[in-house]
Amino acid sequence: MATDVYDCVRPNKRTLAVIGGGPAGLRAAEVAATAGTEVTLYDRMPSVGRKFLVAGKSGLNLTNAIDWSRFLEKYSGMALPEADWRRCLNQFNSDDLREWARSLGVETFVASGGKVFPESKKAAPLLRRWVLRLKQLGVVFSMNHQWCGLHPDKCKVQLKFSHRGETIRRAHDTVVLALGGGSWPQTGSDGTWVSILAAQGVAIEALQSANCGWECSWTEATRSIAEGQPLHHLEIRANNDVRTGELMVTRYGFEGAPLYQLGRTLRQMEFPVIEIDFKPMFSLEHMVRKMESARKDFYKEAMLRWKLPAAVCAILRQIYGEFDSAEALAYAAKHCRIGLNRARPIAEAISTAGGIAWSELDADLMLSRLPGVYCAGEMLDWEAPTGGYLIQACFATGTTAGLAAVR
Repeated sequence: MATDVYDCVRPNKRTLAVIGGGPAGLRAAEVAATAGTEVTLYDRMPSVGRKFLVAGKSGLNLTNAIDWSRFLEKYSGMALPEADWRRCLNQFNSDDLREWARSLGVETFVASGGKVFPESKKAAPLLRRWVLRLKQLGVVFSMNHQWCGLHPDKCKVQLKFSHRGETIRRAHDTVVLALGGGSWPQTGSDGTWVSILAAQGVAIEALQSANCGWECSWTEATRSIAEGQPLHHLEIRANNDVRTGELMVTRYGFEGAPLYQLGRTLRQMEFPVIEIDFKPMFSLEHMVRKMESARKDFYKEAMLRWKLPAAVCAILRQIYGEFDSAEALAYAAKHCRIGLNRARPIAEAISTAGGIAWSELDADLMLSRLPGVYCAGEMLDWEAPTGGYLIQACFATGTTAGLAAVR
């Protein structure tokens, strides 16, 4: 049977609890400890930065070097407060993040699309140096602490954790919550905080999959040809939102950056549909001329004359069947409408949309219902595409919350 263990942390010193050991929480701990505050960082996992490490498996995309005004346009959310959000991002921008990495002895470089990576492209060396810095600043790491609840009293915020079968209560002057969204729950961000804050009356927009694949109903015939095939140089439209790039055909549907970028538009559609132009570099008239005198075997001719991939032909055949003219096939190849069933589950998503409603937060990311409790990272109701924008916002909101908490 669990027992209560009470612990008043450093009762004679001003203290900050950071709950969550991802980039937002680690950054909040760093700025607060640098300002001289006594910081304890709690995390349910045995070590910090697990999602950070997973994100860096194929290369840690820290931020993006595009023009800052264009950078700011990448973010959206339900009632996102534009002025406050921009102030938050400006407090720790992409140049600041690169300089921060340099201060840890990690140089960065700019790759295609403006993506910024550490020179090694790996996350682990950067995380090790970061954790060492935090320990040198006096941050206390309390691992294997599952956060269970809180309530503010007159002068402290009372916290409750489950730790190895025991209930532990801690009191801190201020708290930064940085528990992530609901994606990649194996790293610790499982969204269990939603019910805790909802019980306190905090309004929360439902967590939804973002930057994720979408499902459609492939036939076995289509899947056998198209699964695992990349489709290059596409133009994809959802309503009036148009993106370009590459999609990967999967057993369940599609994955790919253009689809991630269309996610918000697709979620707002009652019946999500995308329209793909498989040959955006060619006009319809040009494609018809390329067919010349073809009168039959139009798919075979399209693979020869248009270099149309077999995977695309399989998709077109499933949706439209056979064609009796080059004109009809060309039109379908440039206006292929594909109905989508649903987004992939949150557990598979790169990130989540939804989170704490902006009406619950002040300009410093403090919960108005819970004085002294600040929030950062993916817990907040914002979303952005991949390409460095996700980690940048986690660092920026961690900076804002950490600085505000010590003030």
